Amino acid sequence: MMRHTVRAVVALGLLLTATVGCDVEARREIAAEKKATEQGPPPPERIAESCEVDGRPPKIGVVPINLQALFFNQINTGAKTVADKAGASMQVVNGDDDSAKQANAIDNMVADDYDAIIVDAVDTEGVKPAIRRAKAAGVPVVAVDATVDDPAVATQVGTANAEGGKQIAEALLKLSGGKGEIGVVGALNSTVQNERQKGFTDAVTAGGMKIGTVVDGRNIQEQAQTAAENLLTGNPDLPYAYATGEPALIGLAAAVRSQERTEDIEVVGWDLSQQAVDGLRAGWIVGVVQQNTFKFGHAAMNAAIDLACGRSAPADVPVPTQIVTPANVADYLYYLEK
Repeated sequence: MMRHTVRAVVALGLLLTATVGCDVEARREIAAEKKATEQGPPPPERIAESCEVDGRPPKIGVVPINLQALFFNQINTGAKTVADKAGASMQVVNGDDDSAKQANAIDNMVADDYDAIIVDAVDTEGVKPAIRRAKAAGVPVVAVDATVDDPAVATQVGTANAEGGKQIAEALLKLSGGKGEIGVVGALNSTVQNERQKGFTDAVTAGGMKIGTVVDGRNIQEQAQTAAENLLTGNPDLPYAYATGEPALIGLAAAVRSQERTEDIEVVGWDLSQQAVDGLRAGWIVGVVQQNTFKFGHAAMNAAIDLACGRSAPADVPVPTQIVTPANVADYLYYLEK
């Protein structure tokens, strides 16, 4: 009887030790994540020297694709950080996923005597006439994120989207061994996301994988979820899926959960959100291409202020991407903040 009691006490002690160890490890992880979040995004590496234009600070207009996605809000936040520190005035007009609205916003800013304009184009071809009109009126335009290939653009700030697609494709090829079919949730109205889709598709097919069904989320979260639901319903055995942007990845994540597919599908995509972080922590989202959105804003506003003040600015400002995985996601939690 004494021997059984001793064994029970030892077993209880081991259980308590393991429980305490797990609790300590969990607290360490929570503390590390809290610290990463509190540190926030890196500060601007440079603040442009401001000036006076007609006796006032320079007026900079910003025309994002939309104000729904964290991605675009973070670009705005980065731009405002620089504008506030430099003493420039900044006004944001929502493009609302509409190329015509963006063109109208640019024209209105020119008419209202803005000194420079930053635009993230919905349609990189459709926005060109408005950018050319701005240049003709003496208002320089900085293109951010979406690449607008036109001499009227004074500065281009962004990442190589096709290269980012290739980068996340190579990560998936390592995980899959170069086998399996991939469904895609894209945004076929977005030049940027079409570039990401092509870079990814070229790389995975060259590596032996197959692109299956492609659905169009149109860069709108609700439509992306509906499209992703249709993708998963029509392909019940699909082992992999790729989302080309934040709304697409959020919609795909919601569809995976609603159809209880977290145990049998692996997902890669672009741009962190709370939904993406949750999937990374759970392990079924295996990689996310993260752009330095805040740095986009910093660089775009610095260029806009320089140009507004009559100084030169680089024609091209490349911003590198990062691959976020379940192993390093805690280091990037500041991207959940606007």
